[in-house]
Amino acid sequence: MNTRSLKFQLIAWYAGLMAACLALLGAVTYWALQDSLIGALRESQLRRARQVAQLLNDEVAHGRETQVEGQIESRYAPGLNGRLIRITRRDGAVLYLSSAPRDQSFDPAALPPPIGSDSQMETAGEVPLLGSRKILLAAHPLQTPGGARYLVEAGAPMDEVQAELRHWLMVLLGMLPVVAAVAVGGGYVLVKRALSAVDRIAISAERISSYNLSERLPVAQTGDELERLSVALNRMIERLDAAFQHSRRFVADASHELRTPLTIIRGEIESLVKSAELKDEWRDRLGGALEEVDRLASIVEGLFAISRLDAGEAAAEWVRFDLAQLATSTADQMGLLAEDKKIAVTCVGSLGIWVEGDRARLKQVVVNLLDNAIKYTPDGGAVSLEVKAENGLAILEVADNGVGIPPDLLPRVFERFFRVDEARSRERGGAGLGLSIVKSICAAHRGRVRVSSEPGRGSRFRVELPLVAPMAKENQEPNNREHQPAQRS
Repeated sequence: MNTRSLKFQLIAWYAGLMAACLALLGAVTYWALQDSLIGALRESQLRRARQVAQLLNDEVAHGRETQVEGQIESRYAPGLNGRLIRITRRDGAVLYLSSAPRDQSFDPAALPPPIGSDSQMETAGEVPLLGSRKILLAAHPLQTPGGARYLVEAGAPMDEVQAELRHWLMVLLGMLPVVAAVAVGGGYVLVKRALSAVDRIAISAERISSYNLSERLPVAQTGDELERLSVALNRMIERLDAAFQHSRRFVADASHELRTPLTIIRGEIESLVKSAELKDEWRDRLGGALEEVDRLASIVEGLFAISRLDAGEAAAEWVRFDLAQLATSTADQMGLLAEDKKIAVTCVGSLGIWVEGDRARLKQVVVNLLDNAIKYTPDGGAVSLEVKAENGLAILEVADNGVGIPPDLLPRVFERFFRVDEARSRERGGAGLGLSIVKSICAAHRGRVRVSSEPGRGSRFRVELPLVAPMAKENQEPNNREHQPAQRS
């Protein structure tokens, strides 16, 4: 997946936000659970310390301080319960210290002495044991009516609290990848559904070109930004359609209006050239002017042809025919042009490559490509024409070993009035419209034309048209045999 795509970024943000929310929720839950468990343990130990302090106070009031140990053991049995009770006098002397628990989880005698025994406030804190274990000690200060001061401490190991916290932490860590995977999967489904409208718009936009600007993008009736975007794009396409139609009408009208004056001018010049009274100098000049008029007339005819193709004129005269047979006969007709330059024209293909379209226009494609190849191939060179079927397409390829086209100019060869070499193209009579007409004819037939070239080694033009089923046998021409390679030099 493209990491810079909108889909990937939305999924990543969604999954990251879900994982962050889970992590934050887990951290808050962990902190709340820890505070609850430690708080409950603290309260229980403070309550135990108060009870022991009340017992101590009663015993001291009756002069039975020495009997406190027996009372604590009989009532609370801290050693058996794995708890700690310690009573310390003001001078630091220990009045009572519980024995070590049966599991030897801690040694009461190894605990540090109490701090702040003169304080009148209850305190509670965690005291580290060996390893990572801890014990929570709650202290309750006691002052008897006789003025004696004691510090009563009750404690319990935090093993259960730590085990519960570790269990919860493992649950959170185990849930995190699961939630992340669910977030990625769910985010992918949600984002794909949310962007399906964008995909439909993109697919429809890819189909729209200058030849079908009447089509419009689908509009989702959702009232959101995508609907506004589709409506805005459709309005833009409508404006482009109007601009293209205006441009086409102008080119068609201008080309049509120029044909008659050019015909008149050519006729007048031809009549002047034939005059016996005309001097040779003026006859040469008029001959040059007549060539320019012919060239201008060719340009006008090319523009008129392109405007008619853009207007859909080619689709009105479609028939089904054999492209290989058309290409072969056209190559034979252009043989004289190749003979003047001693260029070998090779035509290879099997009959039965059926296409549907305007036969005259597709013949013009073959003529323009062959004419272009012959013009730019030096004397004694070679031009090949091949027709074949490939992946449901009818392929027509014209290759030469001529001058070639520089790589930086390849994307522009089908532009109108573009010529690779302005000076040499003008000498050959080219106006830069031949390949533009080829492209327009191919687009009108739902096909395309591509070019590959190497400077000094030649060029190859490839026309791809939809292949159709052959006509019924009774409607096919009698000559339906394979066309063998033929050369003309």
